[in-house]
Amino acid sequence: MAIWTERAELLFRKEGLEKLKNANVLVVGLGGVGSFAAEFIARAGVGTMTIVDGDVVDITNINRQLPALHSTVGQPKVDIMGDRLMDINPELKLTRIKEFLSPERATSIVTPEFDFVLDCIDSLTPKLNLIASAKRQKIKVISNMGAGGKFEASKVMVTDIKKTKYCPLAKNVRKRLKKMGISSGIKVVYSYEKPDEGSIKMTDGTNFKKSFYGTNSWMPALFGLHAAETVICHLLDRS
Repeated sequence: MAIWTERAELLFRKEGLEKLKNANVLVVGLGGVGSFAAEFIARAGVGTMTIVDGDVVDITNINRQLPALHSTVGQPKVDIMGDRLMDINPELKLTRIKEFLSPERATSIVTPEFDFVLDCIDSLTPKLNLIASAKRQKIKVISNMGAGGKFEASKVMVTDIKKTKYCPLAKNVRKRLKKMGISSGIKVVYSYEKPDEGSIKMTDGTNFKKSFYGTNSWMPALFGLHAAETVICHLLDRS
């Protein structure tokens, strides 16, 4: 094993690191949640990854997104994060897909080669199609609900979608998935803290996103941490 994985090997054992090296993970969305999740997964030693994002860094991303710096404004997130992941693990087999997922593409991008899918999309329809596609193909998926409008780190948890409450995004996802014939069996990262309704702002609806909440620096990263933990523990047979 590489020298940089020494501490991980002590915890995961040699056989655990081998499992991670042979794993293939798909991360869709490299914003506040997905960027941190992707980095945690790469640093854990996962050997093959596909990262997907069609956005560029905006100056408003700086308060919460890993690739966002004043020096990176205007640059594609998939390029910044891709270079960063390769700098963490030069042997990483990385596929970069620079696109916003349409609802149709969100269905087709999930293939049997993946061991786990991380849904870090904040647009409802592509999110639903990605989840449903993974479910139908019996590929493990962890979906992230709303991190916006929240403060309390202690209220973030991983649970089944059917057990979520107070989260508007989770409510919409639950309802729409039920219409698609899926009422349970989907793990999600979510917070049961009620969001600050006064922090919401409407958008023009671009890329299937109608509104967003104000967001702090730590909640998206915490969601990404929980998502990455779920993936790594599953790959290590600890879930």
